[in-house]
Amino acid sequence: MQGAQRNSLILLQWMMAASLALPIALFAIASTISYNSTLDIADREIERTLDVAHEHALKVFETIDRSLAELSEVVRDLPDDVIRSREPVLHRRLRQLTDALPQLKSAWIFDANGKSLVNSLASPPPDQSFADRDYFYAHVDQSIGTFIGASLTPRQPYQGARFFGVSRRRSTDDGSFIGVIQASVLPEYFESFYARIGTDPGSFFAMGRADGVLLAHFPRLDREFRLDPSGPVGRSIAARPDHGLMTIAWPSDGIERRIGYRRVAEYPIYVSAGLETSAIRARWLATMSQHLVFGVPATALLFILLAFAFRRTQHLQLEAARRREAEEALKHSQRLEALGQLTGGVAHDFNNLLTVIRASVDLLNRPQISEERRQRYITAIAEAVARAAKLTSQLLAFARRQTLKPEVFDIGDRMQSLRDMLATLLGSAIEIVTQLPTEPCLVNADAGQFETAIINMATNARDAMQGKGRIVFTVHAATNVPDTLAHLSGSQTLKNLGFVCVTVSDSGIGIPAAQLGRIFEPFFTTKQVGQGTGLGLSQVFGFARQSGGEVTVVSEVGQGSTFSLYLPRVPAALLPRSQAPTTAPAIAGSGMSVLVVEDNIELGNFAADGLTELGYSITLVDNATDALTELLGDPDRFDVVFSDVVMPGMTGLDLAQAIRDRCIGVPIVLTTGYSHALSQDGVAGFELVQKPYSIEELSRILHQAARPKRVRDGAAE
Repeated sequence: MQGAQRNSLILLQWMMAASLALPIALFAIASTISYNSTLDIADREIERTLDVAHEHALKVFETIDRSLAELSEVVRDLPDDVIRSREPVLHRRLRQLTDALPQLKSAWIFDANGKSLVNSLASPPPDQSFADRDYFYAHVDQSIGTFIGASLTPRQPYQGARFFGVSRRRSTDDGSFIGVIQASVLPEYFESFYARIGTDPGSFFAMGRADGVLLAHFPRLDREFRLDPSGPVGRSIAARPDHGLMTIAWPSDGIERRIGYRRVAEYPIYVSAGLETSAIRARWLATMSQHLVFGVPATALLFILLAFAFRRTQHLQLEAARRREAEEALKHSQRLEALGQLTGGVAHDFNNLLTVIRASVDLLNRPQISEERRQRYITAIAEAVARAAKLTSQLLAFARRQTLKPEVFDIGDRMQSLRDMLATLLGSAIEIVTQLPTEPCLVNADAGQFETAIINMATNARDAMQGKGRIVFTVHAATNVPDTLAHLSGSQTLKNLGFVCVTVSDSGIGIPAAQLGRIFEPFFTTKQVGQGTGLGLSQVFGFARQSGGEVTVVSEVGQGSTFSLYLPRVPAALLPRSQAPTTAPAIAGSGMSVLVVEDNIELGNFAADGLTELGYSITLVDNATDALTELLGDPDRFDVVFSDVVMPGMTGLDLAQAIRDRCIGVPIVLTTGYSHALSQDGVAGFELVQKPYSIEELSRILHQAARPKRVRDGAAE
């Protein structure tokens, strides 16, 4: 029971730990899965946004490229003087072009010296050279197609936002350089577009040349910036020049981002789109916080409930332990009360038995006693000893302290065996009548507690009759507990297969109706101080309830009382088979060697003399240490060891265990009148002879236990 209680507390502790560990583990797993999922979602968003940014940049540059091509056709084969003469018309055309394309700041046609022939900003254009601009000198030496320049600041007298140039070479039919056609593109056009599509927190966009020159950036930068081609971004692009994803601390501001990049068709331009990793983590944390809003309270509530259950279970188990201790103390008090009542009767009976034995011994010592009288006195001594042994056995069985240990037994047989003890307990002034059934009435209950209950009811009846009168013990089968009686004990009718009823009827003073409802309460008594504890009938009540039965009472003042103990009946097939009593005569020793270990010299000499007369070879020692020395000196010398259990120092059970541990192959037979160790732990597989024993009984058991005769040179030793 206590082991089960400890296990229940351990289970609750494990459940409390699991109520925290399991949600934490599940949350950790869910967090990992959610984080990976958030990253995947972010990557897909970056890819979709990058597609939009790439498509936008491609259309912008293709539109500018077509516009430059159209301008190139317009001025193709025209000398610079002709272009200057047509400057007003061409100015209006360039102005219309820039007005139609919001990404353009201006459009220009330059001569071979870098001076503006015509532009969309001023007419006529100032006499000013732009030969030092990258969009011009990149075309002087060779034809490179469309050139995209770096971000520049307008030169006076021109004003406005920064720009980068997209230009193409003007050539003669023989390939000679005659000037440049250029469009000034606004980076802020791209940045405004990025601001419109990058509404998510932490959004990022960039557009730059393959050599690392940034043309547009969102969030906007307040300074020019160029990426190092040998840096982490440059290395990533070099490894995957067309398209890729990377997580990197962006060099312009040091903020870690998840960035996707893609090249814009055949142009030396890359567009990038990304999200700050902190924004991605914020998304993930927002998702997990939603789980925590529900998970933390639920987990906390479960833990609190388990903690409450643990504390409650501890409290209940503590209360149960206290109750068990109280019950044990109650049972012990009940037994002490019953034993106290038995003391006088037992002393009286033993004095009677000792008187018979003493008188028989005195008569046997007289000279010239006849054989018939000698045999009669011997028989009287034997019967007195047997009766004393039976009384002692019943007293020890009754006095043992233990919890309920159900066993199947016949109530009729048990009542018959209790008669002598009851006669001693109740005294000679009380007539005892037993009415037992002819058929077995079997129950499955604790036999010791049953005997205690019968003695308590008998003692109660004796006191009600003031030591004189008649008590009738009746055993019979019953189908159920009568309703007219069950209500007096505060129970409901028990419904099962039937009961065995034991009634104890007395001719005493009876019980007043006002007290019938309290007679089974612990410590309730109507006796005077010092004459009873009030625990006897409460033991009967507790035993009946624990055994699945009931106890009832019917009483009338002046007419006596009848207590009825109902116990559930069990089938006869459950009764263990009992061994028939052994009545065989003594067995001759035929030289069998026996080591007798007995600290009581008189008893040891008695056993040695009796066995010697039967032909046994006896070695007698008075302690277990000497016996072990004898065995270690010559283990093959003895056929069997016969030892008392209760001895000073090493007990007989210790001796037997030592013989077994040393692998000495001699059998052991133990004997005792009563041993607390044996009553608690059993005989550990050794043969046991109960005191008092007869020489005949002892010879049979020794003969059965002894090891087979050893054979040497073809002859038995």
